Amino acid sequence: MAVPHWLLMSALFLLPLLAQVLAQESGCSVNNSKPSVPENKCPYVVTTVNVQPGFTLTIDPNFPDGQFFAIEGSELKLTKCVDYEENPVLLLYLICKDPAGQTDSQEILVTILNENDNSPVFAQPNITRDVPEDTKVDTAIVAREELSATDADLDIIYYELTTTVQDTDGYFAIRGVNNPEIYLQKTLDYDKFNSTTLLLYARDRPVTSPEPSNNATATITITIQQSDTRAPWFLPCTRIHNDASVCISSPYSGRVNISEMSTEPLLLEPGPIYAIDPDYTISDRIVYSIVGGNTDNVFSVDADTGNLTMNKIVTSPDSFLLQVMAAQVSNIRKYTVATVEIKVINKSNFPPYFEKGVYNGTVFVGMPQRSFVYQAGDPSAPLVITAMDQDFPDKVNPNIEYFLKNSTDFIATRDGLILTNVVLQSPGTVTIQAVGKDVLSLQEASTIIVVEVILARAVTPSDKMYTAQDMAILGGTLAALLLIALVFLGVLVWKSSRWYGKPVKYLMKKKLSMEISGGHQNEYYQEDEQPYVDTKQHEPSETSSVQAEPPVPEQPALALYSSGAEETESLPKGSIASTVTFDQEEKEEDKEEEAGQEKEVKSILKTDRHLADDGYKAVWFKTDVDPEAGERVEVIEDNAADDDDDDDDDSDQDLQKNEEEEEEEEEEEGESSDTDNHHRGLEEPFASESSSPPAAEVTANMSHTGAGTADSKL
Repeated sequence: MAVPHWLLMSALFLLPLLAQVLAQESGCSVNNSKPSVPENKCPYVVTTVNVQPGFTLTIDPNFPDGQFFAIEGSELKLTKCVDYEENPVLLLYLICKDPAGQTDSQEILVTILNENDNSPVFAQPNITRDVPEDTKVDTAIVAREELSATDADLDIIYYELTTTVQDTDGYFAIRGVNNPEIYLQKTLDYDKFNSTTLLLYARDRPVTSPEPSNNATATITITIQQSDTRAPWFLPCTRIHNDASVCISSPYSGRVNISEMSTEPLLLEPGPIYAIDPDYTISDRIVYSIVGGNTDNVFSVDADTGNLTMNKIVTSPDSFLLQVMAAQVSNIRKYTVATVEIKVINKSNFPPYFEKGVYNGTVFVGMPQRSFVYQAGDPSAPLVITAMDQDFPDKVNPNIEYFLKNSTDFIATRDGLILTNVVLQSPGTVTIQAVGKDVLSLQEASTIIVVEVILARAVTPSDKMYTAQDMAILGGTLAALLLIALVFLGVLVWKSSRWYGKPVKYLMKKKLSMEISGGHQNEYYQEDEQPYVDTKQHEPSETSSVQAEPPVPEQPALALYSSGAEETESLPKGSIASTVTFDQEEKEEDKEEEAGQEKEVKSILKTDRHLADDGYKAVWFKTDVDPEAGERVEVIEDNAADDDDDDDDDSDQDLQKNEEEEEEEEEEEGESSDTDNHHRGLEEPFASESSSPPAAEVTANMSHTGAGTADSKL
């Protein structure tokens, strides 16, 4: 039977392999032909081998990786450390030789395990950058490519940025935890800091990872370059809130004499005109110019130095308020303006002076602040320093102010008084330099004050001294008592006005009534009645009529008709009108005070008639009554003799009572002369034989001051 060709070829191919297997099984064997070994660990047992007696096992030297291994007994060991990043896989062959000299080989593939044994590496561990001060926020400072780190272990790199300079944190930052690009996060200020150092950390594990990580550090040095960002500053100036970027200057001031030309630069306070570029590393040149307030071009300023000089004399006492601009030469838009006030004064021919070269004073230990320093030898007189000026007739210059130079324990007032500024704790002698300065001419005079601080002694009533505080307390107490007295007096006046207000008003009206009865006419009556009552008044009018008037509050009727006919006829018209008018006014005022409102007084004597006004009442002369009025008009007969005796008695009693009251009031006021005149004025009307007006006319005269009363009678 023929053997197939392919089967023969397969047997020939497998025969060596079969022989090798038989040899290994019989002579050499390996437990693991594909072991794994951690990197950088040596010596390390890779696997174990089994060698039968008579067989030998060696490493094939023809393969270079065999140099890392050695057979020690039954162990195959890694004798040299292997880095995964260099040799991730090692291949070696073991040769097994039998006693007959036949050999066989065994392949072993060793895999090197990667371990986190490499730290990240920065391509540039030290970087320096110059950053302008005016760099915009979010601008990249160092690119990502320059800061990216590499890791041989091929791990992901995590970055973190910190600063080593205090108060510079937060100005720079990285884009992300895996993006190390550095950018500007906050506006720079050269005056706050001009350099800083940043540290960039690279880790192969997150910061929060519990696994150990390998780190790398890069140092970035940032230098801030000052930019031209600020306008000039006039000096001296004051920084606001300790901010070095803002400085506020005070106005300048100076003086010139009227009608006098000065050829030298003017002396100004607090100093000469001077400005600087606050960006001092740039320090641009400053130029000066006057941009306002220079009336008639009196002044000029030097463009380079800022010195202020005069071009002409000043003939007016008006002050000048100049505006001086300081600008940078390289950038005119960087400028600032200062105010310079120039006062025009009269020329001072004499400087002030002190009459005494040394002033001596004393003060006690423990005195409160702002206590007087007294003259030495006279503890009752405060120490006063006075500077004289011969430019004034009385040598008193009101423009002089005083201040002390070398002591803070004392102060000087504008009047020259010396006060304590602190509570003095111990005795001693204090020497002070005092200066009196003319604030207009700026001339000064100086003197010395020697103050003896002594221990307080027992104070007796004869020499007790009071401080300003004691006097202030006393003044406050007196003021309080005065206020209480004024309030009490006001209450008394108010109450007395309530109790006696009516009698006072009564006396005033009595006085007025007496003056009127002494021969004056009732002007109000004349003004009211003259336009209507004339010689033609008694002629009947066919077109007139009597109309009713709206009702008014009822008032007591006047007792005019109760007087006798003889007395009525004997009294003058003006006297009767004034007397009755006064009584009527008194009664009306009593009613008005009770009702709380003022009534309008209307005359009831009318010449026109209102037919449309129902209920209207008026008084007319009998001759003017329309015959057709009928019952709507009540006619009062002119017959005074028909009045009953009771009314006469009442009228006589009223007149007598009024006369007695007038006599008592005149005696109290002590006006004897007025009293005589008054009695004469009363006697004459009663003795007069002049004819009396009709009764209807008297009634109208009364109604002029008490319309409501007359209406109620009707």
